[in-house]
Amino acid sequence: MGLTILSSIEASQAFGESWAAELVGGEIFALHGVLGAGKTQLVKGLARGLGFAGDVTSPTFTIIHEYLGGRLPLYHIDLYRIRSEKEAVDLGLEEYLPGDGVTIIEWPERIPSLLPPETRHWELEVVSLTERVIRDVTEAPAG
Repeated sequence: MGLTILSSIEASQAFGESWAAELVGGEIFALHGVLGAGKTQLVKGLARGLGFAGDVTSPTFTIIHEYLGGRLPLYHIDLYRIRSEKEAVDLGLEEYLPGDGVTIIEWPERIPSLLPPETRHWELEVVSLTERVIRDVTEAPAG
């Protein structure tokens, strides 16, 4: 994917919506970025692109939201309030790694050793009040 500049909330959602077309299930995406970087806006578009028609909100307090009824299930996980990998395991996080659908994890740095090697890492950077940059920062496998 490289680098993409998103100039508005609508652009972030449209990016997520178009991204959904290439997904087949079993993918895991780790979204890195500060509060307000647009991670949930991206997920809103992704859910819409997968055919989910309901409300999509940040799972900051519930930790995991499951969006079902689209082409693929979408599992949106927000680990902001998680303090340890053990806590994540106790919550059943490993069931989603990988899941039968698409798993999106916000604040993945909280669980580094639990992320499977095939996890794709994306960074969202705040450029201005309206602009965001998203880049694929997945490390290429050694070899």
